[in-house]
Amino acid sequence: MRILVVEDEPGIAGFLKQGLEEESYAVDVAEDGRTGLDLALTEEYDLLLLDWMLPGVSGIEICRQFRNKNVNTPIIFLTAKDTVDETVFGLQAGANDYIKKPFHFEELLERIKVQLRTSEKSSQFLVLGDIQLDPSTYQVTSKGNPVDLTKKEFALLQYLIEHKNKVCTRTRIIESVWDIHFQYNSGVIDVFINAIRKKLDIDQKDGPIQTVRGIGYIAKDQ
Repeated sequence: MRILVVEDEPGIAGFLKQGLEEESYAVDVAEDGRTGLDLALTEEYDLLLLDWMLPGVSGIEICRQFRNKNVNTPIIFLTAKDTVDETVFGLQAGANDYIKKPFHFEELLERIKVQLRTSEKSSQFLVLGDIQLDPSTYQVTSKGNPVDLTKKEFALLQYLIEHKNKVCTRTRIIESVWDIHFQYNSGVIDVFINAIRKKLDIDQKDGPIQTVRGIGYIAKDQ
């Protein structure tokens, strides 16, 4: 899971990054609104944590522009504002939740988990040919038959189907599925792809998950 933190106070940003990474989230940090908006609109995240008051572009404006792109990624505001009018204003801009500064990390973590669970439950079945994947129950079927995948195999297959008909680079797969941002032995991806193909009983060359030599993989409807 990838989270974008947009927070201009270095101490808070560092605290959030360390704490969330210890919980196995991949975390990008932007310390101003313009950088945060650019990342939100160009990268793929599972959740955004936005400070309300930011230099350059406010958290409210980031939220509005993000929602104008019809992106449903959960957004949580981190803010010192706590009046009813301000809360309603933030929610109307498109936020899913807010937490008042100062906050306990444990409470923030639970709010993040709630939003991610809600986001997953709202997801529809993902389909790739005869393969059907349910993100809310972690169930996969192929030609109507249940297929037992590990959590990481499931996450990799889900990522490929969510981006079907697009080439998924090894770098992006590592960042999104393994939550790793640095150089890594991407050969591990091949091992997992082979395991998925075997369990789904699909052909390596002509099946719905094809290798793009030197780049990555692509999922295609047959």
